[in-house]
Amino acid sequence: MNTHNREGCRTDQDDKLIGLAKLMRMAYSGVDLAPLGAKLIERAGTNPGTASANALMDLFTVLLLRGERELALSMQAEALQIQQIYSAPTASGQAAIRLLAVMTPGDLMANTPLEFLLEDSDVALDMLYVGQGLPFPASLPDHDLLFIAIAESDQNLPLLAEIGSAIKAWPRPVLNRPDRIALMSRNDACALLKGVPGVVMPDTVRAGRQILEQVSRQERGITDTLGDGDFPVIVRPVDSHAGQGLDKIDNAAAMADYLLKMPNSEFYVARFVNYRSKDGQFRKYRIVLIEGQPYICHLAISEHWMIHYLNAGMAGSAEKRAEEARAMADFDGGFARRHTEALRTIGERAGLDYLGIDCGETADGQLLIFEIDSCMIVHAIDPVDVFPYKQPQMRKVFDAFRRMLGHAMQRAVL
Repeated sequence: MNTHNREGCRTDQDDKLIGLAKLMRMAYSGVDLAPLGAKLIERAGTNPGTASANALMDLFTVLLLRGERELALSMQAEALQIQQIYSAPTASGQAAIRLLAVMTPGDLMANTPLEFLLEDSDVALDMLYVGQGLPFPASLPDHDLLFIAIAESDQNLPLLAEIGSAIKAWPRPVLNRPDRIALMSRNDACALLKGVPGVVMPDTVRAGRQILEQVSRQERGITDTLGDGDFPVIVRPVDSHAGQGLDKIDNAAAMADYLLKMPNSEFYVARFVNYRSKDGQFRKYRIVLIEGQPYICHLAISEHWMIHYLNAGMAGSAEKRAEEARAMADFDGGFARRHTEALRTIGERAGLDYLGIDCGETADGQLLIFEIDSCMIVHAIDPVDVFPYKQPQMRKVFDAFRRMLGHAMQRAVL
């Protein structure tokens, strides 16, 4: 079993990276990760080089999953001081494709979570971390394809530009070009998709704190800031994700209360679109476009407008799960057919090989875009006994991603 022999001695398997997919599956299934964290600390302190780096990188993931973000990031920084390249446990046997992913330090939203997409595949994944104090190393693992996995953010824009210059004459095919990733900010994405038939994406304005303070004091109208709407509006800090700091603001007084709680200097503001369905529920779809083709990854249903899959109560509602199962089974002939042209145009304008879309539908049936991004988390780690319908659907997603890699290799040969 390659863990310990009968005398309790360590083997090489102990020194390898456990990886994000396995650790998150353990967390989702209720495993207490604290004992493993303690073992990783011991392993990091008693093993040199790669073994220590792998232990620290796994410890980073464990701490993130336990909600200890700052400590987690410090463990990641220690790991990256030892080495910048990590081999994820994705290939289940002989690797047919060697994929090198360019990543940057940060939490789970910082990079495309390729480990979920490639788990138990025939793709060997090496992850190269670059960023401040972490230049491209002189020597890289041999690879068939290069994938830029770094998320768009203010902090990452210079890095994406630097990578773009570095890969201009890259000898292998490159997927998800950095100049296209750089267009995924909320305001740039809004401009990118403006005028797409069948798509609603309210103008998203980037506003400094001073502007919103003027709005809160009624010295400036919200319409002067937005240009396409009035209260209520959606406000969130720039570079925030997963609903952090996100709120619906109904009037100037509510804006003042919001700013008292949020110390940030810059925010995204957009008019609120009421996408409540006739039954009183809100529905948010997570779609991925792979080579321009849409695949559903989940449908979250909630009484609240701000939906995240984990807070939507899907696991506790057989009725909601039944609807999600139907949405997945009928996706190609239902949702995807209703929005064929909109999704096709979004893919063309984004110009990314792999793209995530969080969206809903308006009362008149248009596609309401909340966000497009190259780094949305999609996975197949939900309990099979509760979500039996998800495994076949996510296998479609993973197979499509694998085909995309194969097509990229074929184009390189031609």
